[in-house]
Amino acid sequence: MIVAGIGCKRGAAAADIEAAIRAALDRAGISVAELKAIATSTAKEAETGIATAASTFGVGVTPIAEAALKAAGARVATRSDRVLALTGVPSLAEAAALAAAGPSSRLIASRLVVGAATCALASSEAAP
Repeated sequence: MIVAGIGCKRGAAAADIEAAIRAALDRAGISVAELKAIATSTAKEAETGIATAASTFGVGVTPIAEAALKAAGARVATRSDRVLALTGVPSLAEAAALAAAGPSSRLIASRLVVGAATCALASSEAAP
C-alpha cells in the first residue's frame, strides 16, 4: 500500500498538493494508480485543498492523531525546525505517511516541497 503524507500551509491550493503528490510519485517511479490514501494530521484534515486533491486521485484522506504522528516522527528522514515547532514532528508529511502505512512501513520518497505543500511517500510493504 502506497500512502502520500501531506503537510501544507493553511489554505494551500489543491493544485500545489496535487503537484507535490505527482512529483513524489514521479521521483519514486510509482504510478498514480498505486496511490491508496492521502494522510495528514487531524489539524489539517479540514483543508479544502487536501480534500480536493484526494478526490482528484480517487482516494480518501486519513487523519493521523498527534500521538501517532509523534510515534512515527522517530522514523522520519528529514527535519524542519519550523515544522517541529508547529507540529511536534520534524516532518509532518513523512510522519503522516509512515503512520498511515503502518508500524512496519518504510519511506519510499522523503519530503518534497512544491509551492505551499509537502509530500512524502511510504509503503506498507517490507523492504526488499
